[in-house]
Amino acid sequence: MNIRVRNPHSVLAALETRPDDVVEICASQAPQESDAWKKVVRLAKELRISVTGPKAQSKNARDFKEDGRQGGNDAAIKEREGISVEELFRDAPKRANGSGLWLALDCLQDPHNVGAIFRAAAFFGVQGILLTQERSAPISQTVYDVASGGVEYVPFTLQTNLQRGFEVAKEAGLWILGATEHEGDELDKIKPDRPWLLVLGNEEKGMRRLTTESCDLLCKIPSQGKVTSLNVSVAAGILISHFSGKS
Repeated sequence: MNIRVRNPHSVLAALETRPDDVVEICASQAPQESDAWKKVVRLAKELRISVTGPKAQSKNARDFKEDGRQGGNDAAIKEREGISVEELFRDAPKRANGSGLWLALDCLQDPHNVGAIFRAAAFFGVQGILLTQERSAPISQTVYDVASGGVEYVPFTLQTNLQRGFEVAKEAGLWILGATEHEGDELDKIKPDRPWLLVLGNEEKGMRRLTTESCDLLCKIPSQGKVTSLNVSVAAGILISHFSGKS
């Protein structure tokens, strides 16, 4: 299935990693076009991918409006397929030199949050992401656009059973760490000294009970002010930064 992607950085990432899956580029070639779209057009031509003028309105125009993107440029790209959960965690400690970070998203439903987490994961070098299929946002056009290329660079797996993913992760040597608002150790008490699978819960309800019970440890970001909670994608960025050693 093809999706239409509006963020030129997402399109560039697809051109650089899997050009055979980029079906068509619809973009203005006018001198005033943004540098990113100019680069998209130039690279597409080098790769002999069809480049046409932008469409006045696409099938996803409603999604684009909601996402705050009003320009006519976009690209038709085949959806990136996830990998198996076994492949995601295979030789995990060895690949990450004894430490490293993976993510698990437990029923996140806002595609903007999922896209923002993919972007942060790609920025900080997260090893991979385990996502649930049910009661979760699909890897949609909005996710691709908000991720700004992150979907192309971070391996991911879609699973109906999160517990099965946890079993494979533990067998591979990972420790499961659940992020909560009010329970567990404060973040600075948790060290990036081993391979961690960091679990982020639903925007409203947090992690499900069985998910929480499957964690080896729980952690929280302590509030420094009057607001006591964070958007899940903002919290993810702080947590990922901590485990990357760049906090």
